[in-house]
Amino acid sequence: MPGRVALVASCRTPFAKSGEVFKDLTALDLAKVAVRELIERSEVDPKLIGTLVMGQVVPSIKAPNLGRETALGALLPKTVPAHTLNRACASANQAIADVASSILMGHIEAGIAGGAESLSSVPILHSKGMANALIAASKARTFGARVGAFSRLRFKDFIPDTPAIAEPSTGLSMGQSAEQMAKDNGISRAEQDEIAFRSHHNAARARDDGRLGQEIAPVHLPPKYATTVANDGLIRADTSIEALAKLRPVFDRRFGSVTAGNASPLTDGAAAVLLMSEEKAKALGYAPLAYIKSWAVAAVDPAWQLLMGPALAVPMALDRAGLTLADMDLIEMHEAFGAQVASNIQALESDAFARERLGRASRVGLVDRERLNVCGSSIAIGHPFGATGARITGTLGHEMTRRNSKFGLISVCAQGGMGFAMVLER
Repeated sequence: MPGRVALVASCRTPFAKSGEVFKDLTALDLAKVAVRELIERSEVDPKLIGTLVMGQVVPSIKAPNLGRETALGALLPKTVPAHTLNRACASANQAIADVASSILMGHIEAGIAGGAESLSSVPILHSKGMANALIAASKARTFGARVGAFSRLRFKDFIPDTPAIAEPSTGLSMGQSAEQMAKDNGISRAEQDEIAFRSHHNAARARDDGRLGQEIAPVHLPPKYATTVANDGLIRADTSIEALAKLRPVFDRRFGSVTAGNASPLTDGAAAVLLMSEEKAKALGYAPLAYIKSWAVAAVDPAWQLLMGPALAVPMALDRAGLTLADMDLIEMHEAFGAQVASNIQALESDAFARERLGRASRVGLVDRERLNVCGSSIAIGHPFGATGARITGTLGHEMTRRNSKFGLISVCAQGGMGFAMVLER
């Protein structure tokens, strides 16, 4: 059996606000850029890749298997199997875990995992009435019958059915759930804005000193390819606590605290990582960014606190690694909302939560804010649902290498009350 799984390399597109510079590109377009550049930069022989797994949350009707289409269009041999998965915002994390599992089982020596999302091109569906009319018209044999298929349509049938970023089991949007978590846990507006401010400040510093740039593949925009997007478009170096405090609450306008400033924006982007068995990486002369030590997935009742899954997954991953929170040199915590970050930190630091929810005698540990999201995170950089997990993993691996860190922790919350955690080591 192989030893550890090596995180050999990572690459991603810039992340951009949906509806802006990438509005004419699909998730597949972005995924191919990330994977092609990953292969070229790492100089890995494409024939060595045993599988490709991609995460996507809002799939395209025209290309629902993002993984396979990416493999076919991104320099890989046509014989490389590939698939797509959906674990909501932790989709790319699960893709990484799937490829790592295949390596640990000895089925493959190397694989690519990642994800992509284009929230600029979400599928807009017809109403049921319109869909029935279109089907009937397609089966009609005469012009009159085709016209007749639409004769019973009413005004409401012309209204499109757009997907909502909401929890199917509760009907609440992610923002509404975050708002409820803030109230239930006593998370102040000031704390949420401070998390957002630190995210932008740290991301701007990492962008300006080149740390973020080393993981980004520029995207040349069609049709003339004369315009190039080379940097993340959402980082605001000029933001301040005072500016964030002026923004109005979005989900509870009278008593709320979740704003557009302390929440992650809708984002387009793609990211991918190259994984390899430790033996193969050494044989080929690679110096891995890090190795995967452990991972865990957990879930809570979505009707309780939707985005609290990481508070359960983190201690599981730490226990499997035989480590504690105090051992972590760096922590990458996905920022869906400032309220979600603060709530999970509060839970990890709480003796009461440990006893009542984890069956532990005492808290998981303290989260050192100076070690948390040192290159910024999703509030500042953006959050393409299917890609974020690979972005975070690559960012952590690069930063652990730069600092010569021993251990790093990843945590991601996800729709459905799920949480993912992974420990990396060097």
